[in-house]
Amino acid sequence: MNLLENDDLSLRPVVAPLHERVSGNASDDLALINQLLEIYDQGYLAKVLNDASPGHWCRETINRWVKGKASPTLSHREFPLLKGLLPAKVEGKRSFTFIDLFAGIGGIRKGFEAIGGECLFTSEWNKHAVRTYKANHYCDPQRHRFNLDIRSVTLSDKLEVSEDEAYRHIDREIPDHDVLLAGFPCQPFSLAGVSKKNSLGRKHGFECETQGTLFFDVARIIAAKRPAAFLLENVKNLKSHDKGNTFRIICETLDELGYEVADVNAPKGADPKVVDATRFLPQHRERIVLVGFRRDLNVHQGFTLKDIAKYYPAKRPSFGDILDKDVDSKYTLTPKLWEYLYKYAQKHREKGNGFGFGLTGPNSIARTLSARYHKDGSEILVDRGFIESLDFYGDLNQMNRPRRLTPQECARLMGFDRPGESTFVIPVSDTQAYRQFGNSVAVPVFEAVAKLMKDRILAAKAKIADAEQPQLEFALAN
Repeated sequence: MNLLENDDLSLRPVVAPLHERVSGNASDDLALINQLLEIYDQGYLAKVLNDASPGHWCRETINRWVKGKASPTLSHREFPLLKGLLPAKVEGKRSFTFIDLFAGIGGIRKGFEAIGGECLFTSEWNKHAVRTYKANHYCDPQRHRFNLDIRSVTLSDKLEVSEDEAYRHIDREIPDHDVLLAGFPCQPFSLAGVSKKNSLGRKHGFECETQGTLFFDVARIIAAKRPAAFLLENVKNLKSHDKGNTFRIICETLDELGYEVADVNAPKGADPKVVDATRFLPQHRERIVLVGFRRDLNVHQGFTLKDIAKYYPAKRPSFGDILDKDVDSKYTLTPKLWEYLYKYAQKHREKGNGFGFGLTGPNSIARTLSARYHKDGSEILVDRGFIESLDFYGDLNQMNRPRRLTPQECARLMGFDRPGESTFVIPVSDTQAYRQFGNSVAVPVFEAVAKLMKDRILAAKAKIADAEQPQLEFALAN
């Protein structure tokens, strides 16, 4: 479901919770409009309302309304129509809680909701990704909080704040949770943090070595909230980044915090922490997955990501399965761009290099979808019948120039939708959508990891509850 947008849209606060209401009053109406304007632009909402009440709405009416210069009301038909644009509450009993850091468009979240998890806190700084996230993931207004910059919670950019003060702030701002999820960016660690800490007379450990990176924020939250488990996701190259120094410090930090990381010492070339999406989707996409459990809870014994094989699908969808039959011609490469990509690849083939476009047929495995896909789509071009043996400039080959994937097809290639579905809402431009899917995770991979973790999450949660019960009884007795 692809919806065009105005990229200058600003985020607006939700005035009142609306998840239980089927019709509204004046304040409810404005609250609903403000909530929807966190996702859609004014023009799109006016179009939806005009479909219900032709001639009654325009973008300017909504603009004046939110600025307090007009006071229209929604009819009993219009209110539920607009409310239907918001994501529905996830069905089924929730058996554990989690938080979603560096959330992107919520790919990891989907896997943990699927096994009964409830998201209580989300942090994502990119305003376009926030719109897509809010269009697709229900956030309980009474239990869930949305945060933009994680540093506003961890206070990691304020060196004058003491560690104890920062931990108290984190504890206030982030709800208690069972599992922490984070797809943090890959950044090198620096000695700059060490020098600054020394000058301030601070202690060392992870507070020193990881200072200045976004992993530091993750580590601070783990230290402050002590979740039973975590899942951290990153690109495969994390292991070799900065000559292995980055990965070493991350593992040492997690160990220092009291967590056992699954398969932490797996040998190079046979590392189950590196998972390729090709077992689940028609795309080669390798990511490193770090799963950790609190050591004192003793639920980690025997856990290995090798067991993800238990959740491989019986039949993986083919590349052809995720394609639409009727696609707008705007996605077909122009003759000039196709000629450039073809000649570029030809030049490098002659030099013995492998650079060039990826022409992908219905039974092929696609290359990795990247955030740069919006530029020329070269890594995954849909083959529309190009015949290598024929003249490149001939009528048949020019008529059958390849095309880019559409954003909705990208949603299927990443597992946000199944083949034949178009339920994932895309409220942003194609450019932003390509960036978001290229930066996201293959959803079925993380659904499988979540299934693998579930029993241990619940066992850890039970142990924590058992340990807290005597303390509660003592407090009540006194």
